[in-house]
Amino acid sequence: MIKKTVIDVLKTIPDPELGVSIYDLGLIYNIKIVGRKVTIVMTLTTMGCPLFGEIAEPIKEKIGNLAEVGEVEVELTFDPPWEPDKMSQEAKLELGFV
Repeated sequence: MIKKTVIDVLKTIPDPELGVSIYDLGLIYNIKIVGRKVTIVMTLTTMGCPLFGEIAEPIKEKIGNLAEVGEVEVELTFDPPWEPDKMSQEAKLELGFV
């Protein structure tokens, strides 16, 4: 149940450049929940993207505000690299990929 709530929160956090949720963009690779600790494993659309801090802070803040959560960690990975196929159908439509 907490995982669904975390996903719902992630869907409210927009990518600062594209305005589409980081979840629908396919930037979220994994959500690990151990006790009250939530670890979000995510990527960025490009390796040189300087916006990690602008994305990680709202994740920590919004998920950290959930009553069931005591700690939030955001891990950045580029393995595998992000590609447009990772986007949801809604994000593809919104960004004109279909």
